[in-house]
This record gives sequence, structure tokens and C-alpha cells, in this order.
Amino acid sequence: MKKSVAGRAFRKTVPVLVGYLFLGFSFGVLLTSSGFPAWLAPVMSVTLYAGSMQFVAVELMLGAFNLVNTAVVTLLVNARHLFYGLSLIEKYRGTGLYKIYLMFGLTDETYALVSSLEEPKGKESTRLYFFITLFDHIYWILGGVIGALAGTLLSFPAKGLEFTMTALFLIIFTEQWEKEQNRFPLALGVALTFVCLFVFGSETFLVFAMLALLAVLTAVRKTPLVREELPLGRGGRR
Repeated sequence: MKKSVAGRAFRKTVPVLVGYLFLGFSFGVLLTSSGFPAWLAPVMSVTLYAGSMQFVAVELMLGAFNLVNTAVVTLLVNARHLFYGLSLIEKYRGTGLYKIYLMFGLTDETYALVSSLEEPKGKESTRLYFFITLFDHIYWILGGVIGALAGTLLSFPAKGLEFTMTALFLIIFTEQWEKEQNRFPLALGVALTFVCLFVFGSETFLVFAMLALLAVLTAVRKTPLVREELPLGRGGRR
């Protein structure tokens, strides 16, 4: 049974495998090209595992350490995970000790995969969530190690590789758009994101977009627009 669950999780994470290998590779190259040792790539990917924040962390380590600035930047970059966690409360309820790692390993892509699953609660679902999270984490670590080694042995520009994550997220979004019958939350998310980008600028728009999306969806969650399709609705369905 465990092998079957692991196999299902692997098949669902194949798109993430491709994206994380390339993006992790880009991180590893950036790290070593900035003068840091290659061994730091797997250490950061295992302990920090924060995707875009790891790129930002490289820049922060290059300058003089400022605790307040680091805390603010980290909050702005990762604030969206607060809302991810809210929408997964029901799914992760009853997962026991697995919940500790599930919370630590929650990334944009892992969230997209887990939130789209409609599995009945139980030990098998818990293991499925765990393996999806674990495989995504392994892909990221592997990509970082390969990139760090390549950056140490070879010299080449890494500009543009960071777009891999954007492309991957667009693929997952497209799959959810085709799957969901009620597309109002998806369309609302896109619209509010563009509005906030125009109003607040590229540096801080994400936090405001998340707050606006949470406020609107909370206000209309019991209306025919969303009903039980909303993560905050009854049953925790997305």
C-alpha cells in the first residue's frame, strides 16, 4: 500500500520535478557564483527550503546583516503561506506527526497539488500528502546540488533560469482551470493580483493581493458564486 501511495505521489509530482530541477539548478549556480561553497546549497535547501526566499537569502548574505530588514523581507516574500495554511486546515486535520513536516514543506507547487486532491480523510491520504511534499523537497535539493556543482566546475550565465518557476506555476494553474467547474475563485485571484500589481507595484503587491483575495472570498463564501468550492468553505474543498 505504501509503495502504491508513493507511486501515485510521484506521478502527480512529475511536473514539479522538471521545474524544481531547473530552478534549484539556478539557485545552486547563483550561490556558488556569488562566492559561497557548494555544500551550502544542500544545507540551505534542507533546512530553509523557501524557494524564492533562498535566492533573496543569497543577496542578504552578501551584504551587512540587518535583522529588521531580513525579517521584513522574509515576511513579504513568504506571507502567502499564511493563507495557504488557512485553506489546508481541514485537509491536514488528523495527520498527526506528519503535520510537522507537511507545514515545513509547504511550497506554492506542493500547495497547488495537495489542494487539488479530493481524497477521503484517512491514513492513505496522509501518506499521499507526505510523499507529495517529500518528493517535491527532494527535487529541490537535487536541483540545488547539481547547480552548485556545475557552478563550481563551469562558468556560464544563469540569467533567465528563475523564470522556470513562473512557467511551472502557470502549468499547474492551467490544469486546475481545466479541472474546476467553478472558476470564480481562480479568475478572482488573477484579477485582484493584476489590480494590486498596478496599484502597489511589483515590490509589495503580493501581500495586498492575498489580503484582498482572502477578504473577498470570505465575504462571498456562502453565496452561489463559490459555495463549497472555496477552501474556507465547509469540508475544506477548493
